[in-house]
Amino acid sequence: MPANESPQAKDRSLAGKAILVTGGASGLGAALCRLLADAGADIMAGDLHADKAEALAQSLHGSSGRIGAIGFDVGDPAAAEQAVADTVAQLGRIDVLINNAGTDMTLPMAELTPADWLRVIDTNLNGPFFLTKFASERMKQTGGGHIVNITSTAAKRAWPNASAYHASKWGLLGLSHAMHAELRPHGIKVTAAIVGGMRTPFLLDRFPDIDPAKLQDPMEVARAIKAVLLLPESVVAEITVLPMQETSWP
Repeated sequence: MPANESPQAKDRSLAGKAILVTGGASGLGAALCRLLADAGADIMAGDLHADKAEALAQSLHGSSGRIGAIGFDVGDPAAAEQAVADTVAQLGRIDVLINNAGTDMTLPMAELTPADWLRVIDTNLNGPFFLTKFASERMKQTGGGHIVNITSTAAKRAWPNASAYHASKWGLLGLSHAMHAELRPHGIKVTAAIVGGMRTPFLLDRFPDIDPAKLQDPMEVARAIKAVLLLPESVVAEITVLPMQETSWP
């Protein structure tokens, strides 16, 4: 730190980076938007709920970077392509894509409808593929970029009543490593973030008996992802971030 720079100096570590975060209106997505905006990045908060994405974006105005919001369904390939185009139109480019949007249907296979299955696979697996397909083409034109795929300990082991979720997250982990192999020669880094339980609505709203003390603050996960984004020459192909009292892994 320069001698004349105070400890309270504004973080500009990601200044000039244009970042699209899906599922950006709540939970880990909102934590990522806030942390990365505080680091000077330009942020596009994407979410299925446009009003919530816009509210999140409004809360970030005053940060040093440009802030935008877009409502779209990541599992719709046309909407995914348009979201990437809108990000480039509003922010000038796309340097980082964080595939964070996710959903689950906690049901035994006997009760899981085809529509339930497709909804989870479309959001958790097809969406990251579509968005990466379109974003990576833009990144190639500007010399590189970074894709972060938010997966889960559900990609490492299984428990009952979550077949669609496990299939999607296991698939996303494999897809992420395939992306890493394919896109690395183009200067595009790909990171799979295996994340343990967080204190977010995704768990707390569905499992009222869960002990929040055993879960991690999503901002801790956001800080780990920010650290990966800041590596200048190396790529972290896979990172695991767990709460200290994690019970699902290992």
